[in-house]
Amino acid sequence: MQTEQNYYPSLDSVKAASENLKGVAIETPLAKNFNLSKELDATILFKREDLQVVRSYKIRGAYNKMSSLTSDEKQRGIVCASAGNHAQGVALSCKLLQIKGTIFMPSPTPNQKINQVKMFGEDFINIVIEGDTFDDAFNAAKLECDAKEKVFIHPFNDEKVIEGQATVGLEILSQTDKKIDYVFVPIGGGGLSAGLSSVFKYLSPETKIIGVEPEGAPSMLTSIRNKKNTALDTIDAFVDGAAVKKVGDLNFAICQKNLTEVITVPEGKICQTILDLYNKDAIVVEPAGALSIAALDLFSDEIKGKNVVCVVSGSNNDITRTPEIKERALLYANLKHYFIVKFPQRAGALKEFVAEILGPNDDITHFEYTKKNNRTNGVAVVGLELKSSEDLQPLINRMKESNFFGDYLNDKPDLFQFLV
Repeated sequence: MQTEQNYYPSLDSVKAASENLKGVAIETPLAKNFNLSKELDATILFKREDLQVVRSYKIRGAYNKMSSLTSDEKQRGIVCASAGNHAQGVALSCKLLQIKGTIFMPSPTPNQKINQVKMFGEDFINIVIEGDTFDDAFNAAKLECDAKEKVFIHPFNDEKVIEGQATVGLEILSQTDKKIDYVFVPIGGGGLSAGLSSVFKYLSPETKIIGVEPEGAPSMLTSIRNKKNTALDTIDAFVDGAAVKKVGDLNFAICQKNLTEVITVPEGKICQTILDLYNKDAIVVEPAGALSIAALDLFSDEIKGKNVVCVVSGSNNDITRTPEIKERALLYANLKHYFIVKFPQRAGALKEFVAEILGPNDDITHFEYTKKNNRTNGVAVVGLELKSSEDLQPLINRMKESNFFGDYLNDKPDLFQFLV
């Protein structure tokens, strides 16, 4: 048995995991995306883990781990922490294996994911909402586990979990006879990227494996640059399926050796990718599920004429997040702008602003007005959606020339968060 320090999944262990998962996880399609293939002049294949039985690949690692427990461990019960997808895999595994489980989830987890966990686990699981981030939920789960001597099912830093996730790579290689030049894989804690990259190193070592993280949670990229596993002080938790402060030690050691490159993608770009996939392909993905696809155009020159696989990791998105997703996409595209506007305290000032300051294609999407006593100007926070980013500077010039300009909020994040 390998020690944790030099653990590397064997091909036999991944094949055993694949056998173990038969009848539990489905073999998801490896499907060509015609829109992106034409746009990028490449063969773009989607590994559709969003169509998995729990709508993400996480069932693979969770079931492979839990089915390996001893009778005594199963009797004691399990504990896990998850922002949603691992929780669903654990919940379904609890029901299938008849193991009692307690699942800790952070408070920002979409309701859709919480409800799915309840549905999959039924009476075998209990959900505890704890903290603001995955790491908060993780720490609470570990305390519960130690206090009650239960088995902790780690979402990524576990040999059996890594081997279960690695079956995604095994499937990809069995589903095409063509040489795969690139695989783009999302990274959260690193279980999928560690497992998949190991399989490719055995069976297709020439394939370039590109790990993709959200810009607001670059834990693997930071660790690789530092040459040691490094915890981030703060993260943007928007991409909830891939936002962790620290990747797994096992996963870091493997990814450091195997990944060709790790890159980050801005959250706004991820949001635009979510919208594009829905509008063009009727594919619904969660933010983490869009990560690998959002990175493609950054490699447009390299991948031309190549065979490229993007792992679409999950589709557990909450429809109530759609306004925020659209907002972030517009902000990223430089089409949504927020201002403090000073309105003179005289009749017709608002009409003048709309008729003479705004361009013919500018839309007011947010307007919050405050009139202060004994002031010559009333202040409003105004959100504007433009048709072209080139319209911004002329708009600002017109506002300044007519003394409507108070401040521009997009590049003042603290003020932006407070006022909008």
